[in-house]
Amino acid sequence: MAHGLSTQRLTRRRTLAAVAAALALATGVVAASSAAPASSSQADHLRAIETTRLQALVDADTATARKLTAPDFQLINPAGTPLSRDEFLGGVDAGVVDFLVSEPSSPIAVRLSGDSATLRYQTAFDVVAGGTHVTHQAWTTARYERRDGRWQIVWEQSTAIPNNLDLFIESIKPVS
Repeated sequence: MAHGLSTQRLTRRRTLAAVAAALALATGVVAASSAAPASSSQADHLRAIETTRLQALVDADTATARKLTAPDFQLINPAGTPLSRDEFLGGVDAGVVDFLVSEPSSPIAVRLSGDSATLRYQTAFDVVAGGTHVTHQAWTTARYERRDGRWQIVWEQSTAIPNNLDLFIESIKPVS
């Protein structure tokens, strides 16, 4: 094989190149598709609601979190598991999910469209879930709707940002 690389090393380099290309493409798409900012007062109000909700999760204040979360809420967590409002907040209530830190680590971008708003930002997580302690960054997209004059989150999806690229690449390799 050229330059003495083993098949395994070549495959790993190709995988790394594919991941790097995908990340570069995604970065370009995000930069190219940045929305015009929402009106400052509405955007600031939504940012405040989201940071209040995140702090309520850290404080295990599920009464406050429940008020800001629609009954038909659905979370897709970084593991890809969909959770309802009751499943998610029930886990926080029971201590199965313990947010030590959950805060925006980038500015919160806001896109408004009538009674709907989408928030996007990087999140710093330090959480104990099911007895496993995980610290990582993620991209979070949160969809809010104004219902009866109040903004409530209806959908949330977080995508983990790997903090160990080698481990991440191992985790996405097909099982042989």
